Amino acid sequence: MTRLDLGRLEGLIDEFPSVRLLVVGDLVLDEYVWGDVDRISPEAPVPVVHVRDETVMLGGAANAVRNVVALGGSVDCCALIGDDAAGLKLAELLKDLGVDPGGLIQVEGRPTTRKTRVIAQTQQIVRFDRETFDPPPPEVGRSLLRAIERFAPRANGVVVEDYGKGVLSRRLAVAAMRCFRAANLPVTVDPKADLAPYRGAALLKPNLRETEALSGVTIRNRDDLARAVARLRRRIGGGAVVVTRGPDGMTLFESDASGVDVPTAAREVFDVQGAGDTAIAALALALRAGASLFEAAVIANAASGVVVGKVGTATASADEVKSLLPAALAAARCSG
Repeated sequence: MTRLDLGRLEGLIDEFPSVRLLVVGDLVLDEYVWGDVDRISPEAPVPVVHVRDETVMLGGAANAVRNVVALGGSVDCCALIGDDAAGLKLAELLKDLGVDPGGLIQVEGRPTTRKTRVIAQTQQIVRFDRETFDPPPPEVGRSLLRAIERFAPRANGVVVEDYGKGVLSRRLAVAAMRCFRAANLPVTVDPKADLAPYRGAALLKPNLRETEALSGVTIRNRDDLARAVARLRRRIGGGAVVVTRGPDGMTLFESDASGVDVPTAAREVFDVQGAGDTAIAALALALRAGASLFEAAVIANAASGVVVGKVGTATASADEVKSLLPAALAAARCSG
């Protein structure tokens, strides 16, 4: 196991401002309707929500962008938005973060992915999704690829957030990976459905459910997990795999075929929404700052611990992550 040192981990976080990542993938506009419930509707057995506030936040790949910025890194984003109010809002929120809008391709007639959550007394009551899974027209894909080719040379690494919304068609993903290889950029992928286009990725970050779905292996025990991950690693050409396991932390598969556990500190969980985006942002930043995979996982566990303690799609700042590092470090040392 890598020898862990708090000062070194803090120093790695201090290096985040020197890292620039390129995020490619499916953007989501997360909408929240906040309210209170004190009665059931006389019209149907459903709660009546008295609305107090409505907010919008960056979700999906855009939340990974937001987390990179919150952690102190620099970032570019190449993605599609619709020619609708939600697309304009996404572009506005990204520009507010200082993200160059030149990587955003507006597509006429394509709805921007929106997830609207109704929350009362901190509990999510219902969610409405507005989205399409259709791939973009070929000319739109070519425009997005040109944007990727324009921004790739100034990046230190790439994060691909493939939520399966149709943006990253197999043809486009393969072409993008070819571009990243030409630029000698390590690619970290958060996949949902198809691994074939991502052969050559340096790191794959699925959760347990995604690991089962992608590998076709039902995971009941550690041997099943190792067998499932071995399949994933073969499909991407031998890159590392980090399986996120919620309150159990992460398991790393790099040189050790059986995997190395990185437990996380127990935290009161209010909302797991967006924790995966936080984890992949922290992992990619830490690795590009010079961390070992084990060190990056400890930092990512601390960052995820910050966001699950907040309601809604949240971020973790560098200072917040540092405040949880001692607990994350102590938990990780238990794996030894």
